[in-house]
Amino acid sequence: MTLILGIETSCDETAAAVVKDGKKILSNVVASQVAIHRKFWGVVPEIASRKHLELINPVISEALSRAKIGFSDLDGIAVTYGPGLVGALLVGLSTAKAIAYSNNLPFVGINHLEGHIYANYLEHPSLRGRGPSGPEALKFPFLVLIVSGGHSDLVYVKNHGGYEVLGRTRDDAPGEAFDKIAKFLKLGYPGGPIIDKLSKNGDPKAIPFPRSYFKTKETLDFSFSGIKTAVVNYVTGHGSRITSYREKLSSITRHSLPDLVASFQEAVVDMLIKNTLRAAKIKGVKRIVLAGGVASNSRLRKRLGEEAKAKGLGLYYPREELCTDNAAMIACCGYYKLKEGIESDLSLNAVANLSLSVT
Repeated sequence: MTLILGIETSCDETAAAVVKDGKKILSNVVASQVAIHRKFWGVVPEIASRKHLELINPVISEALSRAKIGFSDLDGIAVTYGPGLVGALLVGLSTAKAIAYSNNLPFVGINHLEGHIYANYLEHPSLRGRGPSGPEALKFPFLVLIVSGGHSDLVYVKNHGGYEVLGRTRDDAPGEAFDKIAKFLKLGYPGGPIIDKLSKNGDPKAIPFPRSYFKTKETLDFSFSGIKTAVVNYVTGHGSRITSYREKLSSITRHSLPDLVASFQEAVVDMLIKNTLRAAKIKGVKRIVLAGGVASNSRLRKRLGEEAKAKGLGLYYPREELCTDNAAMIACCGYYKLKEGIESDLSLNAVANLSLSVT
């Protein structure tokens, strides 16, 4: 039995978790700062860092308590060291180093994006999931679409730690676009879940917003700044004043608010799906994995699931609480690294713009 303590503080969630043998979650504690940052319509780095300092020790204590263990029972420490907000990362990293040093435990730094991939191994403990015609082993190789507030990456996974980045966003990430449109429409923060919920009552084909693709067929990069601008131009072009448009939108544009956001969401989903299926064909994989906060979007799951099944591909994704930032995914990834003898030196520093190819 191997027990790994995972610590995650890359953005605005202070999280700690204990995972057994890389599969069973004994505890998964997340202290969210959403309520604090909501009034700013986004994460304020300095505030996030200070809140992590306040919460990190109680969160770790709670994780150990729920797992019914102490530091002496642990076999290793795994912590996010990038990418993310450097001040926030340093809080978790410094804490993990202190625990590892004082308890003579092996310590390993984890790439946050890699952690999101490994959330799928927690969802399917026996490495089995939903395939095109029932259970199918989630085995290498497979394709991962990582979608979140800060990232949009298409990654070919050859084996544990073996990654090939096929495409990524050149501007806004999908979650960032959701947040910015929600802010523009004064819907609230975070924008993704709000828009997803509103869209259920809207017509995704009501407004033909443009989709952005690159001319070169081999290019699998994304761009979401265009769709964001298209929504802003559509609303302002109809003479709507943002302070009162929610009441006037229907009469001004002939479309309801749910139609507007559903059409916006559909454009984002279309762009994600098209490149994902193209990448799967290029690499000849039979399994597609979703990871990251936006992986919980119901429209993306439904559409990608349908289109993947039609092509004989299996689709895998974690439950919602494992899509958003959490420490269980970090502990899971840490288990596999430590099992292979991969450890980090205590001189490891936070890397705000860490690439997935650096593992």
